[in-house]
Amino acid sequence: MERRAFLNIGGLALGGLLLPPFGRAIAAEELLKPADVKFKKLLADTALGAATQAGASYADVRIGRYLNQFIVTRDLNVENVTNTESAGVGVRVIANGAYGFAATNDMSPDGVAGAARQAVAIAKANAKLQPEPVRLAPTPGVGEVAWATPHTKDWRAVPIKDKAEMLIAANKAGMESGASFMQSLLFQVNQQKYFASTDGSYIDQDLHRLWCPFAATAVDKASGKFRTRNGLSTPVGMGYEYFDARKEDKVQAAGGVTTLYRKSYDLIEDARAAGKQAKAKLTAKSVEPGKYDLVLSPEHMWLTIHESVGHPTELDRVLGYEANYAGTSFVTLDKWESKKFKYGSDLVNIVADKTEPGSLGAVGYDDEGVKCKRWDIIKNGVLVNYQATRDQAHIIGEKESHGCSYADSWSSVQFQRMPNVSLQAGKKKLTPDELVKDVKKGIYIVGDGSFSIDQQRYNFQFGGQLFYEIKDGKITRQLEDVAYQANTQEFWNACTATCDERDWRMGGSFFDGKGQPSQVSIVSHGSSTTRFNGINVINTARKIG
Repeated sequence: MERRAFLNIGGLALGGLLLPPFGRAIAAEELLKPADVKFKKLLADTALGAATQAGASYADVRIGRYLNQFIVTRDLNVENVTNTESAGVGVRVIANGAYGFAATNDMSPDGVAGAARQAVAIAKANAKLQPEPVRLAPTPGVGEVAWATPHTKDWRAVPIKDKAEMLIAANKAGMESGASFMQSLLFQVNQQKYFASTDGSYIDQDLHRLWCPFAATAVDKASGKFRTRNGLSTPVGMGYEYFDARKEDKVQAAGGVTTLYRKSYDLIEDARAAGKQAKAKLTAKSVEPGKYDLVLSPEHMWLTIHESVGHPTELDRVLGYEANYAGTSFVTLDKWESKKFKYGSDLVNIVADKTEPGSLGAVGYDDEGVKCKRWDIIKNGVLVNYQATRDQAHIIGEKESHGCSYADSWSSVQFQRMPNVSLQAGKKKLTPDELVKDVKKGIYIVGDGSFSIDQQRYNFQFGGQLFYEIKDGKITRQLEDVAYQANTQEFWNACTATCDERDWRMGGSFFDGKGQPSQVSIVSHGSSTTRFNGINVINTARKIG
């Protein structure tokens, strides 16, 4: 009944998308039925008691109810509407110095007690092979507390008809402005997560998330050539009010090439621009390879931050614990211990933050019951910290966890996952247009595209959605077939300017993969428009050799 991942969109390959089941299909009205908190506490106490009696020195229990609604449209038709529910209990323990984990969808006292005893048995078996005992950083119990994603409009209460009509209206706008085909989706998530531990915490959280991706495809019927421009929306941790676009949230891209948004989103306006821009791609000039100064929008920067800073500063990757899924990290402990490793220029200040309002990673407490916070990873260009959970904190001399433990389901064990990792805005007043003024030969990139990065998170290549030539301080014509190449350290040390907080906004991912068995997590990354000098650009359409 449980699927460990929604789906792998793979660069938003919307054509041919089939939504797999995630839990059991349910009627839409079931989404609004609340789960009883007293019953969850009863189950939690039963699991904790059974684990302790079986020999656990520590235990935590996560009771989860995961509700999802997916709506898929193509052109002027609704292709699919799916409502799903997945519910169950996961129990993690430490016994004889080792972890054990077991899960069940039998949400009865006997069912959870059985899972707890099974987790202890697994821990005792693991202890025979474990050279050192697990060391958990202390975390005070918080008693009974509740936290919910701030929102004013619950997506579950919005009629499906209204949502489908919004998507179809966006498709129509894109087709009227130049797209031959349009596909749009709406992902809606509600996670009801109850955490309890032998530390004395009973934490009830109600989490809401949205994402509305689309693809506008323009076709030249004479040649068969086609080009696509994907949507520039941000996946968010908020309610359906995200689609109530506000004038104060509008941000004009450099050179006025398109309208962007901070904390709300006009789907119709973006779709209309996408249709026009997808058509323009058909006749855009193919880029000449060479060295360019790059001006990167936040809608593009989030992915570069994610791959070249977020993943390599995950402590389990650094230590080699995470290796098979997308590799380890070049940011080894000796670089941190030196206190002088220049990850980037002095302008590069990157923080981890699980409290940023509206972000995907914002929660009150992580999946170990640790209160979430903000901390520095790179300060004035120097590596100063990593991302660590309770059992990793002592390795880097931390007295407490960073609060970045996460499991994608009640049936998955929690482990270190990326918090929101963001580039801080520049301290000097600077707009995107002012940033462009002294660029002699450059390229302005908006939106994320395909990418590739090596197993150490060091050598990489990134594309995008929209590319514009910058010549003598002005944004001129649209370009195509652009990708830039660099290694992580040289790229971030080439950072020469970043716009101020007026331009700062987030992008993010609904499907950040890690672990074996694989899990997906959600994460946001913020930045302002940022400049990088002398970066190698290749033409992706030209044959090599």
